[in-house]
Amino acid sequence: MDTQDLNARGLDLRRKMFGREAVEKRMNALGAFGEPLQHIINAYAYGDVWSRTALPPGTKSLVMIAMMAAAGRGNELRVHLEGAVKNGCKPEEIQEVLLLLALYCGIPLANDAHAAAVEVMNDTKPA
Repeated sequence: MDTQDLNARGLDLRRKMFGREAVEKRMNALGAFGEPLQHIINAYAYGDVWSRTALPPGTKSLVMIAMMAAAGRGNELRVHLEGAVKNGCKPEEIQEVLLLLALYCGIPLANDAHAAAVEVMNDTKPA
């Protein structure tokens, strides 16, 4: 599969997970300068890795929540919390991931992640 096909497949998946408006906003945030980065995100992150079938989308979302929370990447954490809700993750599942984060990565990161999760879950309704 060439990168244009991967890009199209990835863009379609991103729009399904996060909504057309949110994806367009992210894709246009850095203008022409950011186009190559968006191509990489669409083609490789979503067109390839996220499109694989060994793990269900909800599991991938929980893994992303754990990684972004552990890395202290609040903006990306919110993006993946929104995706997790749309991928069918239950609040209890997200809570369990964030409790593990507290034990293994620390309370300050867990506090920030819990606050982001509450904010996103109050604003996002499952599909």
